[in-house]
Amino acid sequence: MSKRTRDEFTIDMFLGWTPPDVSVGFEPGAISGDRLSSRISRAIAKALKDCDIDRASVAAQMSEKLGHKITKQMLEAYASEAKTGNNITVERFVALIHATGKTELLGFLADDFAMKVYPNKYANVVKLALIEDHQKTVDYHKKTIIAKIRGAS
Repeated sequence: MSKRTRDEFTIDMFLGWTPPDVSVGFEPGAISGDRLSSRISRAIAKALKDCDIDRASVAAQMSEKLGHKITKQMLEAYASEAKTGNNITVERFVALIHATGKTELLGFLADDFAMKVYPNKYANVVKLALIEDHQKTVDYHKKTIIAKIRGAS
């Protein structure tokens, strides 16, 4: 009888696999800084740098979305830590996300609240996990009450 050898060309689906991170956001440590305003500017700068669209086009798309003029210079000011008087508004931040497609900015906001942002297609997975957690709590309370009933008899 021959000894079986491991197939070196086929991956093992169960060893070394970790599920992908489905939440949106920048890599940990990608946006550093002590001040919130600095971190926002850095996040904007990173989103603008990482998107496939030049800043003038981003400004034009934002202008169209908002119905008023956004300039390349305004984007430069939002992305600059030195321009402290030019903070981006929420509506412009939303338009920036639409224009760049960089949903990592949503995750950046959520991180400050120890929360995650994930695509809608994972909503039922999260709901299922919450139901399973609740079921464990109910089962624990049920076992506790049954033990008390048995102990009282």
